Order: sequence, then C-alpha cells, then structure tokens
Amino acid sequence: MRSPFDILEAYERRSLAHAVQLPEKQFSADIWRGVGYRVGKRRLVSDFREVVEIVPMPPVTPVPGALPWLLGVGNLRGNLFPVVDLKCFLEGEPTGYQEGQRVLIMRQAGGDVALTIDELFGQRSFELHQQVEAGDIAQGRYAHFVDRAFRSDDHDWGVFSLSLLSRTPEFRQAAA
Repeated sequence: MRSPFDILEAYERRSLAHAVQLPEKQFSADIWRGVGYRVGKRRLVSDFREVVEIVPMPPVTPVPGALPWLLGVGNLRGNLFPVVDLKCFLEGEPTGYQEGQRVLIMRQAGGDVALTIDELFGQRSFELHQQVEAGDIAQGRYAHFVDRAFRSDDHDWGVFSLSLLSRTPEFRQAAA
C-alpha cells in the first residue's frame, strides 16, 4: 500500500511530464521601465525604484499653517505620512479630486510621502530609440525634475525624478 506522500509524488511527476514550458522572457538592457501617470496635462513616468506603491487617496487630516500644496497627513496601515498635491506644488493649481483618486507613495529621507496624481496609466516600457527631448513637458517648474522624455503612441512621456523632488529644499519645507 502506498502512502499519501507517495501518491502525491507520483501525481506531481505525471503533472510535470505534461506541463507546457513557457518561453523565458528576456529583458533587454535598452528598455526603460516605469510607472506612468498624468499631472495636469502632462504625461509623466517615474522609475519603478522611486515608487514604493500606488494606493487610493487616504483620508487626510489638515495641518494648520501648511502651504496649500501640503494637503495634510494621511495614514496607511498605521504609518503616518504627508499627502502632497503634486499639481499644486508644480503648477500652483490644485488637483481636481474625484472618486477613486490615487496617490503615488514615494520614499524620502525621514519617511514616505504621498503624491496626488490626476490619472494612473500603470507600467510603461520604452525602448531607448523612443527617447526624445523633454520639450514642452519640461516647462516651468517641471524643468527641475524632467530632463528627458519618451514618445509612444503619439504621446510624449516626461521622465519625472521623484528622488530629485524629495531632495528639493522647498518640497521639504511645507510650513507657510
């Protein structure tokens, strides 16, 4: 009489004998990957290494005396973090909030920060030959954070540096 373990082992051998192997996916070094999103009229992408996660807009508790772009403090799984209206910080105009609003969580020295975005596009991959000048995407305050862009499907995507944003003195000082 076979043990239950022997029966499971035989079942596994038979299953593996009939399994279809998927081709191994090769990732080329000349492909740039990031998270795509929209702020105002600009389509932006940030490197995956700069985005901790993307979550629904948390409830926000206002901070008295803060600049208008600091919406307040949010709570995610017991961790408190500032919630910043990225469009307001960059363009001086508040983001129009809607149901299902998402925020990007980025890491900075001293803790995570949530950045509001207008629309989330998810993962974006670009081949290096798609790289173009940043042009209009890098106008105004965006020029400090966008140094290049990629063109895909008739849209230019500015590469927005969240790590540079987190080191900007004005961004780190939200008190009015």
